[in-house]
Amino acid sequence: MDLGSCYLGGNADAVEFCPHRPFRHVLAAATYTLQEQERDRAGSISLFSVDVASEDASRRLQLLYTVETAGIFDMKWSPKSPLLAQADAHGRLALRRLEQEDGSDTGILLTDVSAEDISSSMCLYVDWNQTAESLSVGLSDGSLSLVSVREDRLEISEQWTAHQFEVWTCYFDRTRPHLLYSGSDDCCFSCWDLRESPSNIVFQNKKSHKMGVCCITQNPLEGNMLLTGSYDEFLRVWDMRFMAKPVNQKLINLGGGVWRMKYHPSIADVVLAACMHNGFAIVKVGSGDATVMETYCKHESLAYGADWQKSEEVEQNGNSSVVATCSFYDRLLRVWQPENLAEL
Repeated sequence: MDLGSCYLGGNADAVEFCPHRPFRHVLAAATYTLQEQERDRAGSISLFSVDVASEDASRRLQLLYTVETAGIFDMKWSPKSPLLAQADAHGRLALRRLEQEDGSDTGILLTDVSAEDISSSMCLYVDWNQTAESLSVGLSDGSLSLVSVREDRLEISEQWTAHQFEVWTCYFDRTRPHLLYSGSDDCCFSCWDLRESPSNIVFQNKKSHKMGVCCITQNPLEGNMLLTGSYDEFLRVWDMRFMAKPVNQKLINLGGGVWRMKYHPSIADVVLAACMHNGFAIVKVGSGDATVMETYCKHESLAYGADWQKSEEVEQNGNSSVVATCSFYDRLLRVWQPENLAEL
């Protein structure tokens, strides 16, 4: 069921619901627009209020705040506080804090906390470790950066050449915090041991993905299950018990490049995927074969950004789940509720 939609001021490529109370109704949407005349990449972050319960349809998705930025490729909320990390086209990593000035939604804004020049290349992806003391950044020149966060200040702790081409994704292992995964346009899916300096490679899979590796995520209840998404249109499921040589257990073709994946916040084995030319898909990745439960094709351009809302209602009843999605060239943001989760 569609709840609301709007057009953003630039090409939309990332959406992230704030997971922290009292801001769980706040959705951040980011843009990246190439300005050819100025030879610049401009962007923005817009904050929206999402109120599913409102009887007034116009109030279900309301714009609260917008800040102009460099073009943003990715952003992530800290797992510990309403602190938003953004990775941008100017090679900078920035932290912004979500605040509420007057106790109402009209006072919601982002305040600048810290920023650091990471590279002369573009920052393509960012991920927090679970203690929120470190960030990993994937760069367009094939490098990975580790950035420490101390008293809200950013400091590069390590940077190394990890891949031949763009690092589209990097992901801290949620149960083994010394491990960092990366995926690149060179078709490699890699893992790094951060206890070594420089970081030591644990494995590098060069053969499984036929095109670039775009995204990586871990089953929140089963730490030995990892998913990868690729331009080759496959979502792959990995058994990580033998870390030196992980086993590709199964795969499913989603009909478009798998750009982003997000596990459902409370229903095990349910994944939301952004599938570029083929819209969005909700996939069940359980003990049996991976299956598509539902597709959403109401966007008219590249499906890039996707996220689940975290809320008390969803924790009590997964069927009340709310999804935000965005698409690139048509600059469209949509908020909707899946129809088939009641079957679980």
